[in-house]
Amino acid sequence: MLNGFCESVKALRNIVFIFCAFCAFSWPISAQTKGDPNKFAIIINGAGGEAVYAKQFEEWTGQLGLVLSTKFGFDTKQLTVLKGATAEDVKRTFTSLKTQLDVNNVLFVFLIGHGSFDGKESKFNLVGPDLGASDYNALLSSLPTRRVVVFNMSSASGEFIKSLSARGRIIVTATKSGQETNATRFPGFLISALSATDADTDQDGHTSVLEAFIYANRLTADFYKQAGRLATEHAMFDDNGDGVGREKLEAGEGLLARATYLDSLSVGEAAASAATGRLLKERTRLEGEIEQLIARKGSTAEAEYEATLERLFIELAKVNRSIKQAGS
Repeated sequence: MLNGFCESVKALRNIVFIFCAFCAFSWPISAQTKGDPNKFAIIINGAGGEAVYAKQFEEWTGQLGLVLSTKFGFDTKQLTVLKGATAEDVKRTFTSLKTQLDVNNVLFVFLIGHGSFDGKESKFNLVGPDLGASDYNALLSSLPTRRVVVFNMSSASGEFIKSLSARGRIIVTATKSGQETNATRFPGFLISALSATDADTDQDGHTSVLEAFIYANRLTADFYKQAGRLATEHAMFDDNGDGVGREKLEAGEGLLARATYLDSLSVGEAAASAATGRLLKERTRLEGEIEQLIARKGSTAEAEYEATLERLFIELAKVNRSIKQAGS
């Protein structure tokens, strides 16, 4: 089916689109309000500053919390919302997570507020002393979980990618660098992406991190274009651990974000039968192998990398189709 899959970078990009087509067969998650107990989320609402921004940040925080709890099923034990957060609030939350999370959990972190950049490091503005990108890297590194998704949607957030980038992490920022310091619109559009049905571009029943990013990024660009204004924010993401943010699928970026969802069910909850349970465990294993292969890209021969990636994606597509058939 993938005849002629070859050595060019273009061919590597093509496999992503083929994978998307395969994933159209994956099991649609019908119980939108039933969440995955293996997934946790933190929303950190920082210092608002002026009243107009404080109100906007509070609204976005409430809207995001509502989407996560209703559409994606995060219950009170899985969802932590810090309003007007201080550095101590953030540290205390991460300390608590050390005892709640294990290696198989997935953690989503959302930062809503202002950011700053002093020429050396970006910080997310909190009530009182701020925490910088290196502080958040230390907090994330102290956790046992291997999969972390960070949405830093503040101004000057682009610099966070350099500090937070690591294997198993997906980092999304509202700006491309610390020089874009204007208040951002990206948070509102990301919430729209998580709420919209058309953000699920491959129609597999749920929205991936990559799909949400692309949708929100497009709405952000459209906003500035329609307003006749020069865009002051350009969202970026990194998911291959190279510390370089990008706006689109290239240089091996996007594969982990494409396979990561807020609403996919856990093995235990989704396994209506032993057979389905085995298939779900196999899907988890294949996703893990894809993640590990991406991390080894720089040290793997190009032909070997592409051939192995093709094989894993095809196996994953077959497993997804079997899961769908078992659930029919």
